[in-house]
Amino acid sequence: MDIKHLQYFIEVTKYNSFSIAAEHLYITQPTISKMIKNLETELGVSLFDRSRKQLTLTDAGKVILEQAKLVDKAFHNLESELDNLLGLKTGTIRIGLPPIFDARFLLSFIGRFHEKYPGITFQLTEDGSKKVEEDVENNLLDVGVVVLPTKNDIFEHFSFMEEDLKLILHATHPLANWQEVDLVQLANEPFILFNKEFALHDRIISSCRSVGFEPKIISKSSQWSFIEEMVSWNLGVSLLPESLCPHLSTKVRSIKVVNPSISWNLGIIWGKHQYLSFAAREWLSFTKEELKKGIL
Repeated sequence: MDIKHLQYFIEVTKYNSFSIAAEHLYITQPTISKMIKNLETELGVSLFDRSRKQLTLTDAGKVILEQAKLVDKAFHNLESELDNLLGLKTGTIRIGLPPIFDARFLLSFIGRFHEKYPGITFQLTEDGSKKVEEDVENNLLDVGVVVLPTKNDIFEHFSFMEEDLKLILHATHPLANWQEVDLVQLANEPFILFNKEFALHDRIISSCRSVGFEPKIISKSSQWSFIEEMVSWNLGVSLLPESLCPHLSTKVRSIKVVNPSISWNLGIIWGKHQYLSFAAREWLSFTKEELKKGIL
């Protein structure tokens, strides 16, 4: 059965005439008569009572007409929805963000994209890089912001930010007024880190081990603001991205770490072998172009 069979049937019932319906459809009467006959054969019922002078529907024809109208409406709705999607009039983009960088940088691109495509909505989820990667891989997110490097066999990506981590400590700490601190000088300090879902958790521990000590971790959190609060109560030290430092309270200090410095590179990832919506594809292209204008 073809959608046109049902549409031709609806036209015939609208005018109670094969010839008038054919005229409105710009086809010949034999063509539409054959289409209706094929439909009747396929369904195994007669749709019209042809014994009378005026064309009338059979009981089966009345039932099928109601369903045909529903199918035709659904088909037109489908065409309309596809037009909206292809024209970027509707759609949702699911983005995973780590709660440990100044998201205003990325939100500015989202804002400009929304101005251009006001019908596109955004679903933003905050999680560590490991969880974001997992959700993008499982198609729970369209794109994600993660700490690079990532799994190149699974994800496509591009980088958009690279910066150092800075030591965060209480304003009365003996190192608070130093210009820079060697990482090894923190060997006896209590550390407050992000939890294991964050790539920075592993990176900080690995960096400490590279200079010969295992960091003493007294607490972990998924929120940089809570980490800052703990440092402000002089419970320990931490390492936070440089872009967050201007937002810290006066109770804490931020100091450059050297030998080695610890940096992170943020990138946007999406599934290499997964379907990506029209809206998400357009947002990626838009963001790349904006980055070229403003940074590259």
